[in-house]
Amino acid sequence: MSLTELIAGVESHEKTLTVYNADPDVAETLREHFHDRNVSVQSGESPEGPSSFVVLSEGDEFLTATSVDDVLDPIRGTEPHFEQDNRSPILDHMDETMFTSYDTRQMVAASREIEDRAWRVGAGELHAGFQKLSIIDTQLDVYEQLASRENLRVHAYGYPDVEMPPHDGFTIHAERADEVANSWFVVYDGAGVDSSKCALLAEERTDREFYGFWTYDPDTVDWIVDHLTTAYGLVEQGDRAT
Repeated sequence: MSLTELIAGVESHEKTLTVYNADPDVAETLREHFHDRNVSVQSGESPEGPSSFVVLSEGDEFLTATSVDDVLDPIRGTEPHFEQDNRSPILDHMDETMFTSYDTRQMVAASREIEDRAWRVGAGELHAGFQKLSIIDTQLDVYEQLASRENLRVHAYGYPDVEMPPHDGFTIHAERADEVANSWFVVYDGAGVDSSKCALLAEERTDREFYGFWTYDPDTVDWIVDHLTTAYGLVEQGDRAT
């Protein structure tokens, strides 16, 4: 299975968020809130239930329920955040739910969160796909700083559209593969700790608009890391290692 096939598999599992016993404008607010996610928002009535609550389901499977306030406060609910204690039940079940049209700014913001977690832990492996070597060249300061963490191994991937940029301390994989050229990913293996594992994976389907997902699921993170290390062996290394 390729990275593209993994994205397609996640995309095929649309979730439904049903808003019960709330004013009509609440459903519209939630619809706008999740406008860039692969989530269908609908209204419902439940005479035995409380007011203003939501149920998240996938097909006929119930996933979780919570209050509308728990989804909208804080309003950051459609963005990845890695402090697990602050996440609502809805967000826990939104792992591996597609976002449908992220621009470069949103992708950079999500990427920085994963890079920051890798920096704070200071160990394990961080894998980042930049699509092209020329883009890696613009991020050398960031990735050389990440690689300065003694126990953090950093790998960057890009299609060779320019010469290999001079770099220090981390591995660059120059790969003539479609999934490398079309994919933006940042994957952190959590230094082997499941609760620290996280990943962002997306593909560019229209000009600088990205379709993909983020995940905190350790099995999915492990699969992505295994795919990258299996498909793309060490081809070039910075000065620190050989």
